[in-house]
Amino acid sequence: MARITECCAVVALGLLAAFPLRATTPADYAAAVTQARAERVEQLKQMDGYLALTASGWLQPGANSVGSAADNRFEIPGAPAHLGTLQLTADGQVSLHLAETRGITIDGQLAAIVNVLRTQGPDGKQQPTRAGFGSSYLYVIENGTQRGLRAKNNDAPLRTHFPGFDYFPIDPSWRIEADWVLFPTPHMLKIAYVTGTVSDTPIAGKAVFRRDGHTWELLPIDEDGRLFFVFSDRTAGRLTYGGARFLYAAAPKDGKVLLDFNLAENPPCAITPHVVCPLAPPENRLKLSVTAGEMKFRGHPND
Repeated sequence: MARITECCAVVALGLLAAFPLRATTPADYAAAVTQARAERVEQLKQMDGYLALTASGWLQPGANSVGSAADNRFEIPGAPAHLGTLQLTADGQVSLHLAETRGITIDGQLAAIVNVLRTQGPDGKQQPTRAGFGSSYLYVIENGTQRGLRAKNNDAPLRTHFPGFDYFPIDPSWRIEADWVLFPTPHMLKIAYVTGTVSDTPIAGKAVFRRDGHTWELLPIDEDGRLFFVFSDRTAGRLTYGGARFLYAAAPKDGKVLLDFNLAENPPCAITPHVVCPLAPPENRLKLSVTAGEMKFRGHPND
């Protein structure tokens, strides 16, 4: 999911099952949802995920100071007070100029004073250069002409003491079979981000379902053969995260798509400030209270 992934700090989204939970009884279904939720939490806690993020931001042309001291452009917990500078040239190349090399590694090898850093692109396929210090490391991402810093520490409290989520009670009635309606011609869905940027995404159709005596529609993005919905509802800001929640579904079959709102999840930006996520587009802002899935993230117990 290159369009969203990069804006979400190169993190994998949609960790809940995107396929129908097969269960023959309400008890079996509840057990399947509970298992899917537990698997999501375990996946979030894996090493090098976005729970390990400790710093982030976009580089400016020229020198960008990095280190743990407050007078740096990028304050990175666990780094030397003045680690050095990230130099961004006009052609988009980034190099790390270190104040000193002791204890600093580049992809596991002793660092030089000046180190050219390979960036990670929007598709996430190219492995970026890691500049390591203690249990932390930094790397650089690219998004068009922009270059961004990310720092991670697998010993970060959010990862090692992740508190989990609160949920609405499991309600099988929120497992809804919707009609899949193809558009006669491709429709463009505008996805806006909290940073103010907007992207146009082509979509093939919409999911149409009934709830509380009314008809509702949701427009999804195609993501590697599955459907990705960015939506909000009347619980947003009170019981759930205000910007949006995410919902994944298997590809439509025989004109139907299964929407399981019990698997609706918080976006990464609801959990860490180091991720930028999309807002629910106007078409997906339901005037309906979706009392299913993950509730507002309560934060780290030490916050």
